[in-house]
Amino acid sequence: MKGLDLARAYYESYGKPMLEEKFPQVMPFLAAGLCGSGSECFGYDDEISRDHDFEPGFCIFLPGEDLVDRRTAFLLERAYASLPKEFCGLKRSLMQPAGGARKGVLRTEEFFLGHTGSSSSLTAGQWLSVPEYALAEAVNGEIFYDGYGEVTRRREELSFYPEDIRKKKLAGGLLLMAQSGQYNYLRCIAHGEEAAAQLAVTEFVRSTINVLFLLNRRYQPYYKWCFRALRALPKLSLEAELLEFLLTTDNGEAMVREKADVMEGIASDVIEELAEQDLTKAVCGDLEKHAYSVNDSIADGKVRNMHILSGI
Repeated sequence: MKGLDLARAYYESYGKPMLEEKFPQVMPFLAAGLCGSGSECFGYDDEISRDHDFEPGFCIFLPGEDLVDRRTAFLLERAYASLPKEFCGLKRSLMQPAGGARKGVLRTEEFFLGHTGSSSSLTAGQWLSVPEYALAEAVNGEIFYDGYGEVTRRREELSFYPEDIRKKKLAGGLLLMAQSGQYNYLRCIAHGEEAAAQLAVTEFVRSTINVLFLLNRRYQPYYKWCFRALRALPKLSLEAELLEFLLTTDNGEAMVREKADVMEGIASDVIEELAEQDLTKAVCGDLEKHAYSVNDSIADGKVRNMHILSGI
């Protein structure tokens, strides 16, 4: 059973009945579900990931103290802690995981503040600076119940970048792809700097992954899940195999030209998708020119005039 399925079943079996029986007056203000940190919140958990933090449980989200006071929150915490300690052959841990509580009773404001740095709508600067994996954690998983609607509203608001922010981040990623893959890789090889050449490859792969998620209007998750998520994207998912090739092959003489050609091929595919989405006016194979074309199309003058790498 996947972690999300386990959480939903535990909520339906024990959580929902407990809330309906003991807190009927508070139910209209609560939300329940599972989202945030952890592979199970993305649906990426497997047998290996069950060695830590895999247990029955869910989140109960509370609004501010004007609607649910501290005493009620305390009683909810006690009621949650009293739920069965074993479910489907899995036991609940008595200790919190590293990084703090991921399940149980949480204030909605604190949850989103912890993931986005803000308890309200994000400014352009915040959109550009919040780590993408944190935004992914704020909107992943599933909400099983939302009586008040606050959690659902915030998740919808954060579902993906505003278009000008997406373009700013795209422009930066495209520029780094150009510098690392189309320019610096072969120059490093020519200088005899093989380690630097592999750093250029790594930077090209990192930047390309970021661009591919942006083109798919999906947040990039934490790095260890990037390739798994990349392979599931609706567009350009086949690039994952090529990016793996770049990372896992050496820079010996026999491989250099092939790796350079692969990077040019990936660049060509990205440019084709940029044109498909009407994001660029440039007509060439130079990713740098496309980067500046994307940046020039940003409607908000303040965002457009920021340094092109402001979103990186």
